[in-house]
Amino acid sequence: MNFEYSDEQQMLKKTVRDFVDKEVMPYIGEWDAKGHFDHGTMKKLADIGLMGVCIPESYGGSGMDYNSLAIVCEELERGDTAFRTAVSVHTGLNSMTLLQWGNETQKQKYLVPQAKGEKIGAFGLTEPAAGSDVAALQTTATRNDDYYILNGQKTWISLCDAADHFLVFAYTDKSKKHHGISAFIVERTYEGFSSKATKGKLGIRAGNTGELFFDQVKVPKENLLGEEGDGFKIAMSALDNGRFTVAAGACGQIMACLEASVDYCHERETFGKEIGRHQLVQQMIAKMEAGLQMSRLLVYRAGELKNKGVRNTRETSLAKWQACDFANKAADDAVQIHGAYGYSNEYPVERYLRNSKAPVIYEGTREIHTIMQAEYVLGYRKDKPLNRTLPPWNQ
Repeated sequence: MNFEYSDEQQMLKKTVRDFVDKEVMPYIGEWDAKGHFDHGTMKKLADIGLMGVCIPESYGGSGMDYNSLAIVCEELERGDTAFRTAVSVHTGLNSMTLLQWGNETQKQKYLVPQAKGEKIGAFGLTEPAAGSDVAALQTTATRNDDYYILNGQKTWISLCDAADHFLVFAYTDKSKKHHGISAFIVERTYEGFSSKATKGKLGIRAGNTGELFFDQVKVPKENLLGEEGDGFKIAMSALDNGRFTVAAGACGQIMACLEASVDYCHERETFGKEIGRHQLVQQMIAKMEAGLQMSRLLVYRAGELKNKGVRNTRETSLAKWQACDFANKAADDAVQIHGAYGYSNEYPVERYLRNSKAPVIYEGTREIHTIMQAEYVLGYRKDKPLNRTLPPWNQ
C-alpha cells in the first residue's frame, strides 16, 4: 500500500477543510443548540462535487477512489458528525448501492442526479423492533400487477425529511426469513409516504434523523432493486460501504478532539505551567494520536480493498469498530482535559462527546462487530463472494 496522498487527494483534503472552516465551524454551535439541519450546506457540498466522490464520471460523479471518500468523511466530521452522516448515507449507503446493484435504467434515473447532488438519497433498513436483527423487520411489500404495495415503518433514518429517494427494505415473502427480504427505490412523492423528524437526541442534533411511514405506498415494479429476495445481500453490501464512511468520519472526530485539546493545553495553565506539561494530560493526548493513526491505517486498508473490487466485510467491520471506539474515548478524554469548561458548550468538546456515542451504535453496534471479528478468527464466519461484486473505483 502507498500511504502518501496523491496531489489530487491533497487538493481534495484542502478543499474540504477550507469548506468546513468557512461553512460549518462558524455556525455549527448554533445549529446544534437549535437542532437545526441546514439544507443550504447540503447544496454547497453538491456545488463542490462532494455528493458523488467515488461514483464514476459516467454517472455524474467525480470518479475518485474510496480513500478519497475517506478523506472527505474525515474532514467533514472534523466539523461535525451531522454532515459526514449526510454524505455517508447519501453516498455510502444509497448511491454506491445503486452503482453496485441497479440496472442501467435505475442508474440513469436515480444515481446520476444523486451523484450530481441534484437529488438526495437515504437508506431505510432500521425499524422500531429491527436493528441488529435485520430479519425481525415488519415492513411488507405485496406484489399487485405492476406495483408493490408497501406497508410499515422505519426509524432512525438519516435525512428522513431531506431526501428525495429512499432505499427501503421489506419482506416480499416472510416465510423465507432473511431470504425473503427485497429492496426498493421509493420516491418521497409517492402517495402514502410520510416522514417525521426525531427530537431530543443526545447528539448529532444538527442532523436530520427520524421516521418513515408507508401506508399502502404503490412502488412500480421497475423500482425493485436486484431480484426479489436479494434485499438482505443488498443491505449487507450497502453496510460495507456505510461502515467504511463511518470509520473514516471517526478519524475526523479524533482529529477534532486532538486539535481542540492541544489548543487548550497551550491556553490553560495550572501550578505555574501549561497543562500540556502534566504527564497525565500528555498520556491522553498521546492516546488520541495513537488512536487516530491506527484508525486511519485500518480505514485505508479497507479502502484499498474496495479500490480493487475485493470483498472487504471483515476489514471494514474492524475499521468501523475500532475507529468509533477510539473516537468515543478521545471525546471523553477531550472533555476531561478541558475540565469544568469541557462540560460547557463554550468549547466544542462536549458536542464531540455527545456525537461520538451514536457511531458506536449505528451500522453495527460495538458488540456486533466484536462478535463478527471473533467468528472470523475462530473460523465460524467466512465471506462468500456476492453475486454482484463491488465495482473497482476506476472501472
